[in-house]
Amino acid sequence: MPQYDAILIVSFGGPEGLDEIMPFLENVTRGRNIPRERLLEVAHHYEHFRGVSPINQQTRDMVNALRVELARHGPGLPIYWGNRNWHPMLDGTVKRMAEDGVKRAIAFVVAAYSSYSSCRQYRENIEAARASVGDGAPQIDKLRVFYNHPLFIKAYADHVAEAITQLPEHLRSEAKLVYTAHSIPSSMAQTSRYEEQLRETSRLIAENLGREDWALVYQSRSGPPTQPWLEPDVCDYLKELKEKGEAEAVVIVPVGFLSDHMEVLYDLDMEARELCDEIGLPMVRAASVGVHPDFIRMIRDLIAERIAEPSERPAVGRYPASHDVCPIDCCKPPQRPVAGAAHRATA
Repeated sequence: MPQYDAILIVSFGGPEGLDEIMPFLENVTRGRNIPRERLLEVAHHYEHFRGVSPINQQTRDMVNALRVELARHGPGLPIYWGNRNWHPMLDGTVKRMAEDGVKRAIAFVVAAYSSYSSCRQYRENIEAARASVGDGAPQIDKLRVFYNHPLFIKAYADHVAEAITQLPEHLRSEAKLVYTAHSIPSSMAQTSRYEEQLRETSRLIAENLGREDWALVYQSRSGPPTQPWLEPDVCDYLKELKEKGEAEAVVIVPVGFLSDHMEVLYDLDMEARELCDEIGLPMVRAASVGVHPDFIRMIRDLIAERIAEPSERPAVGRYPASHDVCPIDCCKPPQRPVAGAAHRATA
């Protein structure tokens, strides 16, 4: 097995001040011909939070929790952190790794599902960062996606169970679980297992809790109206539930996200909640996995798995554990230009 001497956490990144909003959004959308009006609209989301995306601090918290986990249980490897779109930028981090003498690293990408934006593009980002460093850049091997890892399911189920308790007692048993994930262009979904994996994760969480009434919907669409994206939209679905009288209450579960970043705070805690209040539909929102101890244990287990190559790789449900090395045709880019991504500019 390869000898690894570092761990690299790869995330999306986000601004941490009002003056960083537009440069960040321009980074995210470079080459995608996004109208200026759309950037200004998204920038307004950040202004509600003084220009600070929660994602960077939440990634710091995850890195710190993982350091503690590795200090207790090994392997004793240093952890580096680089982002796709904002500081600390991935190319700068890979350069520092090379300067520190790192030869081969394990990359944990903060994305649980397979799609061009959440898998292949991150691998392209890593290779571009290595190319920018040139000779001496470390070899970097990405860990597998983990949508059906038992500890991932357990961590999310714990948060959903806790959210249910926030409803009035008489509504808890009848509340519908409404899972949300980032919408992506249909052309991107057709070249990946994104939908299939999301449905399996949602089913496994519900099964863990002994619940059968659930649905998978999407949020945060950012493409032009002429381009098909995954549907239904969460707010449209909530309206329909209320109109048809199909739910007394809902628990919204941001299953497509690993932290409570801007899209969760704005699209769910503000827009969806405002709608539910308006139509009289009791709603609570489950926390994302964040730094749940089982999630941090899962990251450590994936690292140990890659180093030791055990005979069994943990996975639950209908599908085996995902591959470690992506096939050449895995998560191909969509056929048409993409006006958004599986991690939108509001991360």
